[in-house]
Amino acid sequence: MEYLLIEKIDGIGVITINRPDVLNAMNAGVVTELSTAVSDMIADNDIGVIIITGSGEKAFVAGADIKAMQQMDTEKALEFGKAGQKKPIVAAVSGFALGGGCEIALACHIRIASENAVFGQPEVLLGIIPGWGGTQRLPKIVGTGIANEMIITGNHISADEAYRIRLVNHIVPQNELMDTCKSIGKKILKNGPNAIANSLQCIYESFDKSIQDGLAVEVDAFAKLFSSDEAKEGMTAFVEKRKANFRS
Repeated sequence: MEYLLIEKIDGIGVITINRPDVLNAMNAGVVTELSTAVSDMIADNDIGVIIITGSGEKAFVAGADIKAMQQMDTEKALEFGKAGQKKPIVAAVSGFALGGGCEIALACHIRIASENAVFGQPEVLLGIIPGWGGTQRLPKIVGTGIANEMIITGNHISADEAYRIRLVNHIVPQNELMDTCKSIGKKILKNGPNAIANSLQCIYESFDKSIQDGLAVEVDAFAKLFSSDEAKEGMTAFVEKRKANFRS
């Protein structure tokens, strides 16, 4: 791939956006390659966890390539925005995560930031709005009031502030960022893959539902998994006081 570096080690797939000369800014080529890479890893039975990061220490993704965006009309911008709405699992954020970069992080299930991370949705400064899910995911993660302020001021926030408002799960020194993400990945890999997938599906599917409707979604998934081979292995391993073997 032209814009990405791909690594697969011990069940963890690492996708590195590699445009350090422009702070890993997104363009149509990056979006296309990222979509393909994530889809390929989702389809790969040997990969259980995906980590998305950016090359170098200065930027995770410093937004979209403004020169490329200048060439977009309404139709092209819509296609570009739709293509950017991905859901990788873990974001390893070092340096700038602005605009589309912040939105990629928002689309991840877990966000780990280095101490030098900077987040922001500065699209209004360009006379546009977030187009990859920023107006939708950010309020659900940090609350409407804080999301309103971030989006309509375009202000940047530090890693410490991102942690305070629960935008990120953890802050770590920059040189520990990838090891921390991989450590979390290894913990995830010990668990049942179908249980993980169904847990995430229940969380996201039920987010805007009433507690009653959400519980109905949950119990349905629970019942379907309860008699699965995966559940049988997990409970048998517990009774036999051994580690479950979910991924043989």
